Amino acid sequence: MPKVLTSFLLLSGTAMVVASIAPVTTAQTPGPTPPAQTNALFQPSGQCMTCHNGVTTPSGEDISFGTLWRASMMAHAARDPYWQAGVRREVTDHPRAQAAIENECSRCHMPMAHVQQQALGRQLSVFANLPAGGNAAADPLAVEGVSCALCHQIKSDALGSKASFTGGFVVDTTTPLEARQMFGPYQVDKGRTSIMRSATGLLPTEAPHIQQSEVCATCHTLYTHALNAAGEATSEFPEQMPYQEWLHSEFRATESCQACHMPVVTQPTPITSVLGEPREGVSRHDFRGANFLMLGVLNRFRADLGVVARPAELDAAIARTKAFLQSRTATVSVERAELVRGRLEADIVVRNLAGHKLPTAYPSRRAWLRVTVHDGQGRLVFSSGEVEPTGAIAGNDNDEDAGRFEPHYREIRSRDEVQIYEAIMGTETRAVTTGLLSAVSYLKDNRVLPRGFDKRTASGDVAVHGDALDDPDFGAGEDRVRYSIEAAGAGGPFTIEVQMWYQSIAYRWAENLRGYRAAEPQRFVSYYDKMASESALMLTRAARTVSP
Repeated sequence: MPKVLTSFLLLSGTAMVVASIAPVTTAQTPGPTPPAQTNALFQPSGQCMTCHNGVTTPSGEDISFGTLWRASMMAHAARDPYWQAGVRREVTDHPRAQAAIENECSRCHMPMAHVQQQALGRQLSVFANLPAGGNAAADPLAVEGVSCALCHQIKSDALGSKASFTGGFVVDTTTPLEARQMFGPYQVDKGRTSIMRSATGLLPTEAPHIQQSEVCATCHTLYTHALNAAGEATSEFPEQMPYQEWLHSEFRATESCQACHMPVVTQPTPITSVLGEPREGVSRHDFRGANFLMLGVLNRFRADLGVVARPAELDAAIARTKAFLQSRTATVSVERAELVRGRLEADIVVRNLAGHKLPTAYPSRRAWLRVTVHDGQGRLVFSSGEVEPTGAIAGNDNDEDAGRFEPHYREIRSRDEVQIYEAIMGTETRAVTTGLLSAVSYLKDNRVLPRGFDKRTASGDVAVHGDALDDPDFGAGEDRVRYSIEAAGAGGPFTIEVQMWYQSIAYRWAENLRGYRAAEPQRFVSYYDKMASESALMLTRAARTVSP
């Protein structure tokens, strides 16, 4: 049995954390939380919606905080079937640590229930607190995900330090209810303070830290310690580092996490429907991210998963997510294209618009280039990076063979070479893995860097790995790839088109769950099979015509 287990999962845009604790046996797995204990520290989201829904801007946009939130991945942190499948995989692989894994996986996916149980000196089980067989959850707060009362009670203590990462947020659990604070960006007058205290028991308190990136970093900066073959904890592994990537970019001086993911309203707008006064810089609480696929899964299989958000609300969230990805993530261009001795040669440039690596966070995410060339008659001369109905990428070594992966390319000359921007994890023996508690290093990390990111001075936590490190055309904010395509025998003019595609759950990450016979992995794989053809989204495109 390992002496200390430190690990966590961030699945589908929210986090699961296993803090440094002594592992316990499966027999010690905690049971459901008694319902009578659930409201001591937190109020359910419905309590907040009483005043913070029905909010519109002067131009008529509905920005009701509760409505936007309940259609987000934050609200579905505990109901996320991919996260549930991932937890089941890890406890299957490491059964002696099941209770420890479940307890700490709940830290950021079931945070209110977790904090409540932690305050009582107890552990929280993931699976015992999920609805089953048509029954309600044992602890209703467990399935509320990352809710209002959690984020707005995070204190400023140690924010930005390593102690705050990996779910190290601090919530006051000792002050009596009538004196506890609820943090927000605005000063609240005595009258409105009285209203909020009567509704929630909490004291609204102006606190600028709530709008800082460091709040997000508490769950979105994640370190793991893998378990080796002997069951011992190994070296620290930086599994997800969007905050550190942002710190090493030029965006740290211009835009916070919230600036992109909770964009502000440009008009003064009330934050409550009850006695609200217009406020400057009101943030939309839609938490727009990148996981359009999981939002679609939640909507389509809503009855199975107990989804509360209405179908139209999730449809709107999916549309916002896709629009966000297609406008705020990347551009591509064909900057040089010419015929040279029977070959069409082109320089394709990818530019990252985001304030972190593209893609970032949970390593199931990938982006890639789909490049085609047609001749003067419209016939296909060349194709690289086509996505298949299964969600696999044609020609990608990793999708064809779990033990291999596609390298980073400086030049592509054949159809079976694909430029894929991704993080590939490796075990102690440098075998490719999608198991988070098996990963000790990156075998490849060529995700496109943000502007201002110097790969030579980057810390090991956010380093570039593999061939991209020595590629002079892979640097701050962009990657340049040469395509050299056989065109002899075809007639021009030739049209070269480049598209950049994205998946939040790559084919291999879903496929590797297929071998686990437990209910949660099998359920997710069945969902993925039904929606695989919808798993990829084109982010951007460009084209250029070349005459002989």
